[in-house]
Parts: sequence; structure tokens; C-alpha cells
Amino acid sequence: MATQTPSSSTSEHTKIRKRGNSSCSEEDEKIITSSPTSSSTPRWKYEVFLSFYGKDTRMSFTDHLYVDLKRKGILVFRDDEALKRGKCISQELSQAIQESQSAIVIFSAKYASSEWCLRELAEIVEWEEKNDLIIIPIFYHVDPSDVRNQRGTFKEAFAAHEKDPKVDIKEIDTWRNACIKVGNLAGEHIKGDRYESTIIKEIGRRIAHELNSRFSRHDYNKLVAIDSHVDRMIELLDMESDDVRFVGIHGMGGVGKTMLAEIIYDRVSNCRFEGSSFISCIREESKARGLASLQKQLLSMIMEEKIQIWDQNHGDRMRKKILHNKKVFIVLDDVDSDEQLTALAGDRKWFGPGSRVIITCRDSHLLRRYEMNPIYKVEQLEIAEALQLFSLSAFKETHPIEDYMDLSMDFVNYAQGLPLALKVLGSFLYEREIDAWKSEKDKLKAFPNPKIMDVLQISFNGLQKSQKDLFLDMACYFRGQHGVDYIFDDDMAESFGHYRIDVDVLIEKSLLSKSEYGLLSMHDLLKEMGQEIVQRECPQEPGKRSRIFCLEDLYQVLKNDAGTDAIKGIAVYSCPEMKQRLNAKALSKMTKLRFFKFHHSQSIKWHGKPLNYMQTNELRFIEWFGYHLKSWPNSFKPKNLTVLRMYFSQIKQLWKGSMDLDNLKELDRVIMRI
Repeated sequence: MATQTPSSSTSEHTKIRKRGNSSCSEEDEKIITSSPTSSSTPRWKYEVFLSFYGKDTRMSFTDHLYVDLKRKGILVFRDDEALKRGKCISQELSQAIQESQSAIVIFSAKYASSEWCLRELAEIVEWEEKNDLIIIPIFYHVDPSDVRNQRGTFKEAFAAHEKDPKVDIKEIDTWRNACIKVGNLAGEHIKGDRYESTIIKEIGRRIAHELNSRFSRHDYNKLVAIDSHVDRMIELLDMESDDVRFVGIHGMGGVGKTMLAEIIYDRVSNCRFEGSSFISCIREESKARGLASLQKQLLSMIMEEKIQIWDQNHGDRMRKKILHNKKVFIVLDDVDSDEQLTALAGDRKWFGPGSRVIITCRDSHLLRRYEMNPIYKVEQLEIAEALQLFSLSAFKETHPIEDYMDLSMDFVNYAQGLPLALKVLGSFLYEREIDAWKSEKDKLKAFPNPKIMDVLQISFNGLQKSQKDLFLDMACYFRGQHGVDYIFDDDMAESFGHYRIDVDVLIEKSLLSKSEYGLLSMHDLLKEMGQEIVQRECPQEPGKRSRIFCLEDLYQVLKNDAGTDAIKGIAVYSCPEMKQRLNAKALSKMTKLRFFKFHHSQSIKWHGKPLNYMQTNELRFIEWFGYHLKSWPNSFKPKNLTVLRMYFSQIKQLWKGSMDLDNLKELDRVIMRI
């Protein structure tokens, strides 16, 4: 919205002030004719401009409406509070109209008798035509047709203006046209058949809805694939039903749950409910402020006035009392515990018919436990959608610019459809040279983006120890090669000493996914986050970390005999170009080793026989691709071994005689070289 006053408006303002108010000084006239500097950026200072005839409504309806809007947090311009002394009134009002997002025009019986009100109205209409100002008329004990057609008191007022020699006829025509236009707009007709307090609340809700829908917190031009999500959510909310509906939204961190809830809230919260409330970041805020504070915020937003809550028990009682039979719309964002749901949502029977509650959560089991029905899962974006979202952040266009397509696809593939990652990376790369893009691509291989990792790690931090161990095992061991997930299922998880219930928990918290065939997989960025957590255990000494998954780290540990009992697992792929001589004895210090996956190459030379030093009853999994020795040491008897895979090995005989491996579930030698 431009801020420059149109030249026609400026010249007419000057003429109006010369004829209508001779007390205005020459200096004031110069101020009026000067225009604010043009700018493409909106300069909104107010959300509502109130236009009214003071003697009719200032001390009654207008004052009550003003107080209600202010209570809702809406910034309102009312001339008796906002005008500054020493300035000409017309210039101040004109600027206030230009700096407002909407205007409420209160047509009362004597509104048209005031030249000042009609000039305001003409300015409002002119600004609406040029800058899309929202106009909401209120016909206060006045028939809308009287305003449109200048009948009744409006006819009398215009007849008086026409007889006034100080008023220009062309200006009167402008006033008439403004009355016709605004009189034809949909508004509120107050005629004594309803309580004014009820009408005022409805007006407040309408103006809030108008502002939310047209000036949303989100730039809809930068949203991708959101319409289908919104349409589906509106369908699930079933707005026409009088039932009380609780709808859950879940998905992994950064997938867009909160944004979807915000869009739904902006669209419907103020149009048909008696009260609404959006409580964000509940997981963090409940820890920082306590649940009683969030109860206070919830009820204060619904009642549009400050509600006192002394403690959580008092909050429970107040919530039951206030919400009883009240139709409300509530969004509880980022919930992660039963206590939060109980304190803020409570029981369905406490809500009035038609109420709706949306709860966003990373844990689908928590939603099911609270009998959410239905539950909507937000999935990652498809490739084409992901590329569009990335491009909007990186180029401010829906597709990559020339020469950047391949690099853009590299970042899109890295993000694996996660909106958070696409927006963070795209914004960081905006207007950077192609060499900087290549550098950032290389950097991500060594240092994951902290903004992305911090959001993802929230889910990990809330896990129990056994669940964290399972997650880190999945992230570090079962990542496969060349981006392909390693085969892993519930049975294998149990065979490694994990609990099947922990697999379910990770799935419910969107940290794992299960295919229709029962195979488990993990999003690439979650794997990266898990590996980053392990590397932070001891950044400079990999031998003191719980898991080794980097080839260079393993070489360092084995060459320097730096192994410790902290190491629970090793999963690396050797590189033919890296010639190394490794100290097998270093494995003897890894007394808690449970998992060993190693892909051998001809460039690797061992000093000693590795299996002779892996004497630990903790060992459950061995996969040694290209094992270089022809015999299996008789002393190596891992009684808890569950999986043994010796692909393309040189072994001619696994062992002599009998071997008690009661827990062995998989033995795979595949194309042994005999």
C-alpha cells in the first residue's frame, strides 16, 4: 500500500480548509498540501479508524465499541484521544486514515449534518479505492436506505449543505457518492431489537476476522501445497455440526503443524464462535511459566478481559465455569504431556455445542490417548513441491534461476521434503554466488545446520534412555550405503536388546516410520541429528564415544589403540583409496561392543586377528563384508550373537566342531569364496 496522498485529494483538501475553516493558518495549509514520501511498504499505525458524529454516539455506543476493540488488542484511532495539539485537524485525520487497515463508519441520525464527518467519509472511500481499505458501516438507528438514497435526516442535512455558500457543490457530490457506496456495503443495522453489547461483540469478532484473513501472519504467496491440508482440516472440523470436536495434528518436527493450525485459526476462529484462543509453544511455555499462567492466558483471550488465576486448581474451576455451554475455538500448539491437555482442554462436556479444539503434537499416541478423533498427519513434501518451496526462499520465485537447478536439487534432496529445512537453507542461500552454494553443500556434510537440528532434537530430548539408545542405534548403524535404508524390523530390534514397545514410541513420535511390509526407516535429517548427538559426546576423542560410524574415526581409534568400554557399536564402510594398517588388539578394550559392521577392502591390512580380540558377551551383530581370513577362531564364542553376516568372505570353514549360539537368528554367508 502506497503512502503518498493522491494529488487530487491534496488539492481538494486545501480548498476545503480554505472555505470551511478560516482559522486554519497559511502554514497549516502548506502542511496539508504536502504529501508523505511515497513508499511501497505499508505504514499501518492503526487497525481501525472510527468515524462517528460525536454528539450522537461519543459517550454511548462509540465509546463501548472503542473499549471492546481495545480489549481485543486492536489498535484504534479515535479523534478525541489521538489528535495532537497544534496541528490542523484535517491533516491529522487524513494521515490517520491512510495509516489504518480498516475503517468503521457509524452512521447516526445527525452524521450527515457534520461537514467534518462527510469529509472523513469521502477520504475513507477515496483511500479504499486506491489502497483496498476495509470499510465496515454501522447503521445506528438509521435505515441503510436513508444513507444510500439520502432520505430522512440525511436528506435534510444535504439540503442544508447545499444552501451553505461556504460549501462547494462538487464537494457535496463527492459526499453523496461516498454515502451511496458505503451505504451499499454489508454492515450492522442497530434498531433496538438486540442488546448493543451483543452487537458490539459481533462487530469486534468480525473486524478481527477481517484483519486476520486479509493481513494474516503468513504470506500465502510463499506457502506451498497448503490448500489441500487446509481443505482437509476444514472437512475434519465439520464446522456445521453442533458436536464438540477435538482434532489432532501430528507429524515430525519442522513439517508445518503449527503453520497449518495458525492458518485454520486465522480463517475460522472469529467468524462463528463466542470466543477463541491460540496458545503456542505449550511444551516450552509450561516449563517456563507454569500451567496456571497458560490457563490464565487461555481464558483471558476467550473472555477478552483479564482473568485472575491463582493456581492450577483454581484455573480448573474457572475453566469449567467459563467454558460451560460456551461455543469456543481453541488451538493448543506443541503439546507433549497429559498434564498439559488436562489443564488446558479438560473434558469435552465442559464446552458448549459447536466448540472446536485443535491440538498439535509430535506424539500420535498422546492424541489417541486423549481420544482425539480424527487425527491428521502432516507428511513431508513431494519433490516438485519441495523444489518450489526452496525456490521461494532462495530466489523469491517458484523455480530455480538459470545455472542453479542442479545445486537446488542437491539441497532439496538433502532436506527430504521437510519444510523447515527447505526454508532455512533457501533463506540462507538467498542472493549468494554459486561458489557459496557449493561451499554450503560441502559444509553440510561435516556440520549440520544448527537451526534445523535444534528443532528436530526436541523430540529426542523427551525420550527415555532405552528409547534414545534405540534411536541412536538406528541413526548410526542402520543408515545403509548410498542413501538406502538398511533392512530393520521389530524382531531385529528385540534381538539387539531393544524393547519392541520403544519401537512403537519412536513411530508415534514421528522419529521412525514403518512400511506396509513392517520395515523401519528414518528421515535422513533425523539420522544426521542422531549422529551429531553422538559426535558431541566427545568431540576430540572418538574412542570415548558410544558409537563409531565415521571411517576416519575408526582408523584413528584402531591405529592409536584408543578404544574404550564406552564404544557400543561400530558401523563403517572402508574406502579402497585409503590404505591403512590397523591394530586389531585395540578391539580388546571395547568390552561393551554390541554391534560391529565393517566393509573390508584390499587396501586394509590388520596387525593381528580381529575376532580374537572381540571377546565380549555383549556382541549381538556382526556383518563383515569381505572378511579377509580363511578361518574362524575357535576362541571366539559370542554366546549372545543374533545376526552373523559374512558376505563375500575368504572363510572356508566357520568353525570346527559344535558352537553354542542359542540366540543366533540369522546366518548369511552369501557367495563365500571357497
